[in-house]
Amino acid sequence: MHYRSREVEQVRKIAYDCDVLVIGGGIVGLSTAYAITRAAPGTRVTVLEKEPGPARHQTGRNSGVIHSGIYYRPGSLKARFAVRGAAELVKFCAEYDIAHAVTGKLIVATEREELPRLHSLVQRGRENGIPVRELVTAQIAEYEPEVRGLAAIHVGTTGICDFVGVARRLAEASGAEIRYGARVLRIDRRASLGVAALTADGSVVRGRVLVNCAGLYCDEVARMTGDDPEMRIIPFRGEYYELARPELVRGLVYPVPDPAFPFLGVHLTRGIDGGVHVGPNAVPALAREGYAWGVVRPGETRLALTWPGSWRMARRHWRYGGGEVRRSLSRKAFTRAVRGLLPAVTENDLVPAASGVRAQAVLRDGTLVDDFLIREGDRAVHVLNAPSPAATASLPIGREVARRALTVLSGVPDRGGDAAGRPRRRNP
Repeated sequence: MHYRSREVEQVRKIAYDCDVLVIGGGIVGLSTAYAITRAAPGTRVTVLEKEPGPARHQTGRNSGVIHSGIYYRPGSLKARFAVRGAAELVKFCAEYDIAHAVTGKLIVATEREELPRLHSLVQRGRENGIPVRELVTAQIAEYEPEVRGLAAIHVGTTGICDFVGVARRLAEASGAEIRYGARVLRIDRRASLGVAALTADGSVVRGRVLVNCAGLYCDEVARMTGDDPEMRIIPFRGEYYELARPELVRGLVYPVPDPAFPFLGVHLTRGIDGGVHVGPNAVPALAREGYAWGVVRPGETRLALTWPGSWRMARRHWRYGGGEVRRSLSRKAFTRAVRGLLPAVTENDLVPAASGVRAQAVLRDGTLVDDFLIREGDRAVHVLNAPSPAATASLPIGREVARRALTVLSGVPDRGGDAAGRPRRRNP
C-alpha cells in the first residue's frame, strides 16, 4: 500500500508537456490534433514532425485527388471514411478558402476483359451511396474527346484540392503546439509515468498518451513504444510525369483497377494548377523516402528484405511487379500504358515530375493490408496503414483516432492536470 502511494505521488509530480503527444505532421496527424482539441477543449496536444514543415511526404506527394470512395469494400473504414471525408473536405476547403474543385472523373475500360470489373465498380459505387453514370463508347467523348475506351463510368463526386494547404490550415486551427524539425529518436513508455519522446536536438517531450501517425515510419515508432505492430511498412514509389500537352485531358481519367492490388494504375489527373499529372506506377523503393532509384538506405532495405511477408508478397505478385518495374525503367513502356487510355500521347509528351512513396503495410503472410489499420496499446494509439485515400478521408480518420486517444486518456492518472499535475480550469 505504501509503495502504491509513492507511485501515485510520483505521477502527480511529473511535469507533462501535453496530454496527447502526436508523432507525425502529415494530414492524418494534424487532423487528429484538430479533432482532439474540438472534441475536448482544453486538452493539450503537441505534434512532433521531423521535417521543417507539414505534409512533406505522402500528403504532399500525390495527385491531389479527392476520392469518391467508389473502389472500397462496402462497410470498410476506407469506404465509410472516404465517402464522408470527400464531402467534408470540400466544405472545409470552401470555408477556409483552400484551392479545390469538384471535377468528377471517368473510369474507362479499354479491354473487353475489364468490362465485368467495371460493372462491379458500378454496383460497389451504388452500395457506397455514390452517384454513378454508365457510359457507352460514344458517350466518353462528351467528357474527354481524346480518351478512347469500350465503356466507362462517370463519378461526379470526385474532385481535386491542395492537400498541403489543408494540412497547414488544420495545424493552425487545431491550437496544438507543432514542433517542426523534431525527429524522434527514442520513446520511453511506462504504464504509471506516461510517454516520453527524445528528439534529435536532445529535447524530451512528455505526454500522458501517444498517438503514432508517423506514416512511412509508423511501424518503427510502434516498436519504439514496445508494441509489436505485427506488420511492416514496405515502401512503394509512385513515379509521375507531367503532360506537355495538357489540353489533351480535361479532367480526371482512370483505368479499371485490378482488385488484387491496392494500386489504381496509371491515371491522368488535371490538378488545381492546370497541369496534368500522368501516373503513378508502383515500384519497390530502396528507402522509405526513396523518391528515386538512386536513393538507397541499406538499413531500411535490409528491414524490408528480412520481413517474411516481403518475399511471400513478391512470390504472389511478381508478374504484376515486373510490369511496374519495366514501366519505371522505360519511358517507351510507360507511354504504351498511357496510350491505352490516351492514344494521342507520345514519349515527348511525358515530362518527368516529382515522385511519391506509398507507406504500404504488409503482414507476415505477405498480405497487403487493404483497409486503414488503427491499433491501440498501453497509453498509445497507432495508425499503421493509412495510404490513399487517407488524405481524402483525413477529417473522419482524425475523429476516429481522436476518439480512441481520448478514451485511452480518460483511463490514465491526472487526466485534467496541468504541467505540474494540478487540476486545470476547463473552458466553459
